[in-house]
Amino acid sequence: GSSNAVNLTDGLDGLAILPTVMVGGALGVIAYATGHADFATYLKIPYLPGVGELIVFCAALVGAGLGFLWFNTYPAQVFMGDVGALALGAALGVVAVAVRQEIVLFIMGGVFVIETVSVMLQVASFKLTGKRIFRMAPLHHHFELKGWPEPRVIVRFWIITVILVLVGLASLKIR
Repeated sequence: GSSNAVNLTDGLDGLAILPTVMVGGALGVIAYATGHADFATYLKIPYLPGVGELIVFCAALVGAGLGFLWFNTYPAQVFMGDVGALALGAALGVVAVAVRQEIVLFIMGGVFVIETVSVMLQVASFKLTGKRIFRMAPLHHHFELKGWPEPRVIVRFWIITVILVLVGLASLKIR
């Protein structure tokens, strides 16, 4: 699921990589907390010995992602492609499963979820009624066809991701 979600989101310059970096960084923080008994007890999350080492993997993902973002922002000089998007989505999913925070990934990766749901709704609507809900799916293309410039769509999706990542991190203590 997370692989295809990131792949569907990778349709505009920088749209998929910064949310991936933000969610990956947050999952790294969660992995660190989950792997240390003191933090896990304080946050009332399961303590999983050894899982704190995933912070290294997540830090590598964040570092590589930021380096890639430098060349992938509008107008992009380098493109991720399916291999990169599918692999990054899988990486996020694997880390979330390893730290037992799949629902938090669902929250923090809300942009990926919305993009995927927009495609599912578009296909279902067209098959059932012959009409489309959006001008084009995934959702970022709908906004482009409504006249939004590409940078506006990208930055607004980034802002939504920042908010959702903060909500996901805050949910660890609220429980």
